Amino acid sequence: MFIETESTPNPATLKFLPGLPVMGAGTADFAVPEAALRSPLAGALFALHGVTRVFLGGDFITVTKSEATEWQALKPQVLGAIMEHFVAGRPVMEGAAVAADEEEIAPADQEIVDQIKELLDTRVRPAVASDGGDIVFRGYRDGVVRLHMQGACSGCPSSAATLKHGIENMLRHYVPEVIAVEQVAQ
Repeated sequence: MFIETESTPNPATLKFLPGLPVMGAGTADFAVPEAALRSPLAGALFALHGVTRVFLGGDFITVTKSEATEWQALKPQVLGAIMEHFVAGRPVMEGAAVAADEEEIAPADQEIVDQIKELLDTRVRPAVASDGGDIVFRGYRDGVVRLHMQGACSGCPSSAATLKHGIENMLRHYVPEVIAVEQVAQ
């Protein structure tokens, strides 16, 4: 098994491509080890000293390290844990998927929300996934779009600029009702 590694805009995060489907459809973001109980793969990665976040994408895994840890020491351990997991044939996730929390949408805003989600799915999420992350719609109210950054995008030094200058400008251009975009923690 050959696992490719790519850097991301976040220097604390690397993207690992095992050449196999990881999540297939959907994503899973684990910000703390306790959240990874449903994922044997994320659990194995959190068992490595220095791993602080694990994100599982369609065909990739992003791992974020602590400031005190160097990739030179951690990267071979992460590669070994990923390889061992897939060679053993273990599941990536156990149990049913948990739905993301999304605000209730006012019926009058449903058409606007559908436009926003379409733009996110077709224009934003593919670009963000190429950097080892994801962006999840959390809500829309009074012209403000609420988004959650995951994976390499969470905590990335350039994520605020991406959110404000990239995503907000694009949404405001295509959906005039949008006046701002804000990042939410979960």
